[in-house]
Parts: sequence; C-alpha cells; structure tokens
Amino acid sequence: MSKVFKYTKKVRFAHTDPAGIVFYPRYFEMVNETIEEWFETIGFPFAEMHMEQKFGVPLVHIEADFSRPGRIGDELEFCLKILKVGGASFELEIKAVRKGEDCFKVKGVLAYMDLEQEKSAPLPDDLRAILEAWKG
Repeated sequence: MSKVFKYTKKVRFAHTDPAGIVFYPRYFEMVNETIEEWFETIGFPFAEMHMEQKFGVPLVHIEADFSRPGRIGDELEFCLKILKVGGASFELEIKAVRKGEDCFKVKGVLAYMDLEQEKSAPLPDDLRAILEAWKG
C-alpha cells in the first residue's frame, strides 16, 4: 500500500486569470512547491540538496490532465504518491483535489541530478529506501 503526501494550498489572486480560474502554468508552480514540501518532510530539504550537496531533482517528463477549474479562494489538496523507482529517476503522481473532486493531475519523472556536472546520477541509497517505502 502506498503512502500519500498531502499538501494544502489556497488559490490566490496571483494564481488566476481574469476569469478567476487557475492559470494552468501556476499549477506547475504548485506541483513544484508540493514536491519541495514532500522532500522537506522526508529529510531532504532543497536548500541543503541544491546549495550544499549540489544535487537536484528536476522534472524531466510531465503529463497533465485538467478536469475541473480551480478558482480563486479554493482550498486545493495536492496528493503526491510515488509510482516507480528507477536507477537515477523516479515517477510520481500529484492530484489537486477540491472538496473530493479532482481538478488537476500530473504524472512526472524526476531525475536525480549532479548539478555541477549537469547530468543524472544514481539515486543515493538513503533516498532510494525512502522512495521505495512510499511507492504504491
């Protein structure tokens, strides 16, 4: 059984278009924020990874489905789960849910990357163990 990380975000004016609906690029910013919050929760804060260890986890592939509009003032619950773990990457899914209804869903692949060499690197054992524990 997979673990699901949940992160709640209120839709603000800055996230929306003139109709008060979430402007789709803002969802990708919220996805990145959810990933960053999850990494913090599992003990891999981005500031430490990026600035001290010089490793990152960029999205290298993403698929998105928009099923319902998010609107200004909505409380969206972003639900992250790990789908697959590879040698230097992993696949996840994030859904944005409003009052039990899916608004937005992404599947993405994140690569573990050596920022100085600008290339992927094998997942470290401690991170791999955490990813495997979260995998569904």
